[in-house]
Amino acid sequence: MNIAIVGVGYVGLVSGACFAELGSTVYCVDKNLQKIEALKRGEIPIYEPNLERLVAHNVQGGRLFFTDELSEVLDRVEIVFIAVGTPMASDGSADLSYVMSVAQTIGEHLNHYVLVVNKSTVPVGTAEQVRTTIRNALAKRGCETLRFDVASNPEFLKEGAAIEDFMKPDRVVVGTDSEQARELMTRLYKPMLLNNFRVLFMDIPSAELTKYAANAMLATRISFMNELANLCEKVGADISAIRAGIGSDARIGNRFLYAGCGYGGSCLPKDVSALIATARENNMSLQLLEAVQSVNQKQKGVLYEKFVSHYKGNVHGKRVAVWGLAFKPETDDLREAPALYLIDQLLEAGCHVRVYDPVAMPAARILFKDRIVYAQDIYETVEDASALFHVTEWKEFRMPDWERVRTLMKAPLLIDGRNVFDSSQLEGFYYLHIG
Repeated sequence: MNIAIVGVGYVGLVSGACFAELGSTVYCVDKNLQKIEALKRGEIPIYEPNLERLVAHNVQGGRLFFTDELSEVLDRVEIVFIAVGTPMASDGSADLSYVMSVAQTIGEHLNHYVLVVNKSTVPVGTAEQVRTTIRNALAKRGCETLRFDVASNPEFLKEGAAIEDFMKPDRVVVGTDSEQARELMTRLYKPMLLNNFRVLFMDIPSAELTKYAANAMLATRISFMNELANLCEKVGADISAIRAGIGSDARIGNRFLYAGCGYGGSCLPKDVSALIATARENNMSLQLLEAVQSVNQKQKGVLYEKFVSHYKGNVHGKRVAVWGLAFKPETDDLREAPALYLIDQLLEAGCHVRVYDPVAMPAARILFKDRIVYAQDIYETVEDASALFHVTEWKEFRMPDWERVRTLMKAPLLIDGRNVFDSSQLEGFYYLHIG
């Protein structure tokens, strides 16, 4: 099949490379000419394990192409995926301006039947807005009879495991109101699901809402555990033991039950806010999700509070170390990362901050410039530090030489925001964790 994917961000680039790997001819489109030229040179704008290899393999195989003009490839394709950004607007809703710009371009240049698929995370009703925008543009050209369909196909990719998620999905959600669209999407996904066709077809509004509902549920589980962890600290209970106790219940399961220093990233914060905004637009409130959002924001300050409490408020001028900047391991994504919130608090308090992250340092330099120090490894980070914050659970942080770390630090205070370390292995440290 020949397909176009508009937007070469995280979702678009991963999807394009994977569809090409499955034999489709894929045109990845983005208005950012600098990004397109870089991709043509083999430079990948995001960090995702194995993505660089996959892109190079399919470019060399003549299946993956990059262009800044959708109009140049529209006549060659059967399906157009819209995978542009839907950033959070000031009121918490999703900004659909990039989505509608793509729809406008399609309407201005469409000459044959295509299926337009919303891959971006968009609120209920977006497909109809896309349909209306295309129809209006066609009408201005006198092409009212030209057929097209619109469908919803939300993504469920986990950063750090996106290629595996795409190639071996636990489900593919497709919202459509057209039999032709259903047939096209079946043809597209059949090659990766030969033995177990896990495409869930449903109406378009349900598909649009499913992505938000999934992320809202995950966010709810995280905030619930963080609330419970804070209670554990008051009553002397152990959140890790509680997780084992409730996670073994088949009705609950053990996924996303880890207490920590709050969730971040490009999906959970934005999607929870957008879902709350959608409810508000429909004259109702989602009180549970509003609480989830509030708990998460407060949780991002927990590590700093533990630090200040330990030193009884006397933290000005102290040198501190931060292990991990990205919102999760195996990505360089800093969006809504708890580490950013922590660093801002530390700088505001007059601390000297030194950081290390295996892949997110270039992105951090853009944000913080010379306000913090960037270390070469985990040991340089902790030199002369009065506190070590563990914020992102990269594997290389799991088994350091703790004796060396303790010797290098001015004061052996370890504040673990991910509950990774074994206190029995931390002789000589003052160890604080969550719950």
